[in-house]
Amino acid sequence: MTTFEIEPGRLFIGGRWHDAADGARGEVVDPSRGTVLTTVAEAGPADVDAAVRAARETFDAGHWAGLSGRERGRILHRVAELIRANADELAELESLDVGKPITLCRAVDVTNAANDYEHYAALAHCLDGATRDTPLNALAYTRREPLGVVAAITPYNFPLILAGTKLAPALAAGNTVVHKPADETPLSALYMARLLQEAGVPDGVVNVVTGTGPVTGEALLRHPGVDKVAFTGSTTVGRHVAGVAGQALRPVTMELGGNAAHLVFEDADLEKAVGAVIKAFVFNTGQFCMAGPRLLVARPVYATLLGILAEAVPGVPVGDPRKPETVVGPMAGERHLRKVEEYVELARREGGRIVCGGERLDLDGGYYYRPTVIADLPNDSRAVQEEIFGPVLTVQPFDSEDEAVALANSTPYGLAAGVQTGSLARAHRLADRLQAGIVWVNDWAMLDPAVPFGGVKDSGFGREYGPEALASYTKVKSVVVSLD
Repeated sequence: MTTFEIEPGRLFIGGRWHDAADGARGEVVDPSRGTVLTTVAEAGPADVDAAVRAARETFDAGHWAGLSGRERGRILHRVAELIRANADELAELESLDVGKPITLCRAVDVTNAANDYEHYAALAHCLDGATRDTPLNALAYTRREPLGVVAAITPYNFPLILAGTKLAPALAAGNTVVHKPADETPLSALYMARLLQEAGVPDGVVNVVTGTGPVTGEALLRHPGVDKVAFTGSTTVGRHVAGVAGQALRPVTMELGGNAAHLVFEDADLEKAVGAVIKAFVFNTGQFCMAGPRLLVARPVYATLLGILAEAVPGVPVGDPRKPETVVGPMAGERHLRKVEEYVELARREGGRIVCGGERLDLDGGYYYRPTVIADLPNDSRAVQEEIFGPVLTVQPFDSEDEAVALANSTPYGLAAGVQTGSLARAHRLADRLQAGIVWVNDWAMLDPAVPFGGVKDSGFGREYGPEALASYTKVKSVVVSLD
């Protein structure tokens, strides 16, 4: 049971709540029970046009971009305070909507969302230009200015956090935003619209249009009034998004799929390494683009580590996300559960040995899958090379550092990587050689708004977090003043 009523969702456009122009609505399902939580409006092209127009009019009027960075920062600080003040409701809403364990929602999702706004509030007045020394008889300097209207398109797995990674720097830089959350998990986006308004963000600065990708997302992506697209999602959809944006000569940030390798060397602290390995593939039920679903283990400790995993993984608490002891909740939907099942069956056909798991868990009508470890797969198997996006770990041995690097870099993806080693020299060596946007050493998923992350290869381009993200929501203007 929820501690508050989840009302039917409406579109948030120009600071007001609206039904879809054609009255369309979609269901939002609780993945832990397979039951409908509520319905939300599904925006059509007319609604998206109204949202982009509201964002454009507000931007052109200077109601947000015209404020000093310090004043924008004060408002964003209030957003962070309101997130913390409403932490219980936000955590419960995220748990219901996505199936995340409530304990993790409080400790990770809500905390990180507040930190996002707080971090960029502090950077909002740091958008400095620079003077340039030239042989011209002139004063030459640069300015950083907001881009205009940003289309923020976010996925289903981390609705609250990934909205913050886009909205916080975009707003800090002075842009206005039209946010299109995933159709499966839109509830925290609608809740945040209210908090942003309560914090003092002017009407029209943030607009939220819920609905499907093919209708709502496509209309937003193709709207001529959008100045930048910030997208997180699958590589397949990302290629389409980048293609459409490219035709319009519109800048994009792409944080796409991943299939990260986690390397364990014989000099690693195995007890510590096992904890990081398990966290890397079961966190958020494996629905994490920076998960570590490929475990590469030095042959001298390969059998030992497999044995430890065979004993430890079945003991990871799986179940009702509202129970505080739960670590692994359900998949976010039926189609995601079916995809995991299909990949595990494929792995069996490819010669994989199921060390543990390998089946769905029948619980309360929800979309549960047991954490699964698979050994003996060849490196060219699809279950190794492709992104499963569920609580599945493949394990492969290696005989040398060079072989470990070759295996790690053998997939099309390059979002994250991890190294477990007692050698500082090896850690730095491998960090240089691994093709990934972020490399963790002796832990996994150490993330902070100050540290940028993003992909190489098929995992995308551009960076979230850090001053790098803030800069990506600006354009540089040069000014040259004659001294004659």
